Amino acid sequence: MIGLEFKEFIAVTASVSTILQFLAGILVCRKYIRNGTTGEASGLAFVTCFTSCSLALRYGMLIGDQTIIVVNIFGISLQLLYVLVFMSYSMKKSLTLKQLSAAVIFVISVYLYSQYEIDEVQARQIVGFLSSGLAIAFFASPLSMLAHVMRVKSAETLPFPIILSSLIVSFQWLLYGYLLNDGFIVIPNFLGCVLSLFQLSLFILYPGRYPDQIHLTQL
Repeated sequence: MIGLEFKEFIAVTASVSTILQFLAGILVCRKYIRNGTTGEASGLAFVTCFTSCSLALRYGMLIGDQTIIVVNIFGISLQLLYVLVFMSYSMKKSLTLKQLSAAVIFVISVYLYSQYEIDEVQARQIVGFLSSGLAIAFFASPLSMLAHVMRVKSAETLPFPIILSSLIVSFQWLLYGYLLNDGFIVIPNFLGCVLSLFQLSLFILYPGRYPDQIHLTQL
């Protein structure tokens, strides 16, 4: 009974944390609306998150997990809204549309495969593998700035709130996956925790240089 209650508690807290993380895109879109342009920003992050949510939704459907299903329906809806806002203020509408079209074709292909695959266990494994791989890539995306951070010896360019929230969300889903005994949930979220902790350590190794520090260095 206690184990069931704990599982439900983790399911609820993980869902709320994930939805709050999804809602962070509103702040980004508000900036685009306020500036009247997306500038040099790319909409690929929104498209990637849409794809990740879509695959996670399908995996949730295959294993019959209501928590995963509800969270990712919410995520898909928000990411599509963010993509539409991005395209409304972007000078590179065609590029974003191509990215979204490719993502939709890929998702539909995965859905069709899992729908008509006779071996249900294999279908779950394939979709779980794809979903896990995409989730790991999403967690690791801030590492693209690693070379820059090491070169300038400052972690100021890393998105601290996003990395911290990723750590919290990953840990909650790691616990949930452990309670379900589901490796396709445990492995990507374990790696998500490791990657997030590594990125947070960079703020200790390469703390930001503030104006006063720069001024003193120049003197």
